[in-house]
Amino acid sequence: MMTICGGASWPDQGPGAEEAESDSRRQRQWNFDSSAPGMLPSSYVVGTLFDGRPAGEWKILITDRAKSASQVLAQVQPKGTDQTYKLLLLEGTDSANIDLEVSYLAVAGKADFGGGLMWRAKDDRNHYLLRASLVEQKIRLYRVVNGVQQIVKQIDRPLPATGWHKLRVVQRGCEIKAMFDDAVLFKVCDNTYTRGRIGLWTKADAVTYFDDLTLTLLE
Repeated sequence: MMTICGGASWPDQGPGAEEAESDSRRQRQWNFDSSAPGMLPSSYVVGTLFDGRPAGEWKILITDRAKSASQVLAQVQPKGTDQTYKLLLLEGTDSANIDLEVSYLAVAGKADFGGGLMWRAKDDRNHYLLRASLVEQKIRLYRVVNGVQQIVKQIDRPLPATGWHKLRVVQRGCEIKAMFDDAVLFKVCDNTYTRGRIGLWTKADAVTYFDDLTLTLLE
């Protein structure tokens, strides 16, 4: 049995409570089903564009397309220039060595079509980003420094335009392992950031749904 709290799942205390408590410190899960639709929990912080506007229109959405019924976290603003980066950070997720994954559904977009996963974020302009672009048919790992994206690694890969897909990153120290639908894409070393929050990301006019976000803390 799981207790849902603010969109995060935590093991109940009961028999084996010591083990459950240890697990709860190591892992957090968000399926977005316990949050009020049409709004955002206070711990979800939308970034700011360079012109001061919110970085996207993010909301909890009821949909029959959810990966785990019946709600998703969605970025639904269907417009933006090629340099419009829409992102959201989750407070209370400051971490260093992690196993982080999320499922995403690309719903619409012409300039861009897909989504991204952020971690070790100091703020909305300084973080790591693993991004899948169905328009470019590429997956890229960026370090973002003062809002400027710097490519650490990229690969060309056929990316399906339909259905749910999973982005996953494991980082211990400087070593970053990137995965797509559980297939390992590459391993690299980068030590620009040592810890920070996690978050979600879209670009330009991409409308994207996110579901089943999981953060596991590693030793």
